[in-house]
Amino acid sequence: MKNKIVAGNWKMNTSFSEAEDLLVAIAEGINDMILETDIIVCPPFPYLEMAADVSEESGFLVGAQNVSSEKAGAYTGEISATMLKSAGADFCIVGHSERRIHFNESDEMLIKKVNNLLDEDIIPIFCIGEQLAERESNKQFQVVENQLNNTLFHLPESDFERIIIAYEPVWAIGTGKTATPQQAQEMHAHIRKLIEEKYNLKTAYSTYILYGGSCNSKNALELFACQDVDGGLIGGASLKAEEFIEIINAAETCIKNN
Repeated sequence: MKNKIVAGNWKMNTSFSEAEDLLVAIAEGINDMILETDIIVCPPFPYLEMAADVSEESGFLVGAQNVSSEKAGAYTGEISATMLKSAGADFCIVGHSERRIHFNESDEMLIKKVNNLLDEDIIPIFCIGEQLAERESNKQFQVVENQLNNTLFHLPESDFERIIIAYEPVWAIGTGKTATPQQAQEMHAHIRKLIEEKYNLKTAYSTYILYGGSCNSKNALELFACQDVDGGLIGGASLKAEEFIEIINAAETCIKNN
């Protein structure tokens, strides 16, 4: 069984001092652990360099929450992939539903973002998932297939192998609702099958598919135990060091039990 990944998406939260305290608390919490889980911390842009500094003496990796679709130039307020790399980010979340909804990010824009990240050797954590109405009308499988076809399946196998997929049922993000383990496993297996059909079985197996959507310390163990769930993209629960570490422990338990 391959290792798990637990990625924390802080979203637009924490002051500088709060971010520093949280980074130190996470570092101290995992320093004495022998980990088979890859931990990725994705703080807001201003804290990336601080996170990278703390990570040098700890066991976590650093990711960003977004990247510009442009490489450089007169785009005031935007952050390029080159900037992310120079600040210490090795991962970046792309296509989160909140950005698709609130910032009208199109498939064309997401393709450019993915390409820019890969050019800088930054691993995209690419988010896909259905809205509640799509789930209720039983269109969730087609929605996810369309999202993959329209954004990632243009990539050659060598580039696709560098992608992490995060399945986030939009109806479960920040709502307290969570997909059941059965729903999560069913969708993750569907995604893996689509990858196999597009590329091959080896690529499908090796691709990490994370679950995102109100994953917390109470449900992480049950979700991570699913055969095709390779870890989690954690939102609100990643803002509490103790709970984030409990989620990491759940991932470790699943690895040891298999």
